[in-house]
Amino acid sequence: MEKIRLCIAGVTGWIGKPLARAVIKSVDFDLVGGVSRKNSGDDLGKILEIPGFSLTISESVSEALNKKTDVLIDYTSPDLVKSNVEKAIDRGVNVVIGTSGLSDSDYEEIDNLSRKKGVGVFAAGNYSVSAALALHFSVIAARYMKSWEILDFASDSKIDSPSGTALELGNRLYKVKGPEIEIAVESTRGYPQSRGLSLNGIQTHSIRLPGYIIGAEVMFGNSDERLTIRFEGGSGAEPYIKGTLIAAREVMKINGLVRGMDSLLEKF
Repeated sequence: MEKIRLCIAGVTGWIGKPLARAVIKSVDFDLVGGVSRKNSGDDLGKILEIPGFSLTISESVSEALNKKTDVLIDYTSPDLVKSNVEKAIDRGVNVVIGTSGLSDSDYEEIDNLSRKKGVGVFAAGNYSVSAALALHFSVIAARYMKSWEILDFASDSKIDSPSGTALELGNRLYKVKGPEIEIAVESTRGYPQSRGLSLNGIQTHSIRLPGYIIGAEVMFGNSDERLTIRFEGGSGAEPYIKGTLIAAREVMKINGLVRGMDSLLEKF
């Protein structure tokens, strides 16, 4: 079977490096492009210390996609991701989005554009199996519980808020139903802002502290009972590699946008 040709934007980043190593070692992918503004012009093989492999890093997605590519995987930054995705779609390249910072309206635009161009886009707030399970179980719980709120944990260096994981949870739970709120947030006495940000009627609280890496928690409540579903990631990028490569295979089969790794749980 012909290998799937991948380009990784953010190839020298926290996830980009181990992802590139996994792609190079794989039997069904071919790494044909890598993008990194700070390392443009450098040899990726030397950076990864892989003998016999050589690939010149591009400065931009536009430059990298001059080479025939099937899928762009984006692990860059919130200020770059939408532009990168649009450039890939415009060239008929499928996309896997691993970067957070996109809104529901951004995803709606991406869905419309990708359908017009006849390409697939897969996006997930988190590509680990534990985060996918947390999303899956939370959607089930929302059918039976009265109300819930989302807590979002990350290091103090994370620039976007809420995280992609929290935004995805909110988006999916809202599609099940809205939580019942006893006292409207705007009727709160004292400081209503202490109740968090309301996203689709779901109170969301983002915590940014040193010592945290990444995590998300949904707290459910019924009368006299509580349920908490929590995902928490460590300092390594390994949990996200397998899910990203699963998405890179599956995006070749879709048209338009699909969101959420819970839809691919059976592939793990």
